[in-house]
Amino acid sequence: MSEHIYNVNLEWVADRKGVMESPELNQKIEVVTPPQFPKGIEGIWSPEHLYTASILSCFMTTFLAVAENSKLEFTKFGCKAQGKLGMVENKYMMTDVWLKPELEIVHEKDMERVGRILQKSEAACLISNSVKSAIHFEPKVVIK
Repeated sequence: MSEHIYNVNLEWVADRKGVMESPELNQKIEVVTPPQFPKGIEGIWSPEHLYTASILSCFMTTFLAVAENSKLEFTKFGCKAQGKLGMVENKYMMTDVWLKPELEIVHEKDMERVGRILQKSEAACLISNSVKSAIHFEPKVVIK
């Protein structure tokens, strides 16, 4: 695979708020200091939310590709993620991320291999592989 470049630009708006955009996309995202910090703002995406979301969305896209290549039949996929900000050696960092996928499969015979497909997806997620955070994986699979 060749290298790819992803461009993101940010303009400060006021207080602790900025607007991000990419010349490759048709969307803008407001970003702020989270409310747990001085002058933080509630109700708007923070870097900590975006960090957690990048791991979550990468896991989803990786799972969809692995499931398709494995010809896994499923009727529902969702995933919750939780990111933990902690203090390590007097520095804040995102120490842990929990991924909690929920998958509804069509055939009971796929129950054994679906675990391998989910694990393979988590292991192949390029964002998870690029971060220091411990990734905790708690899948739940049901049969339709």
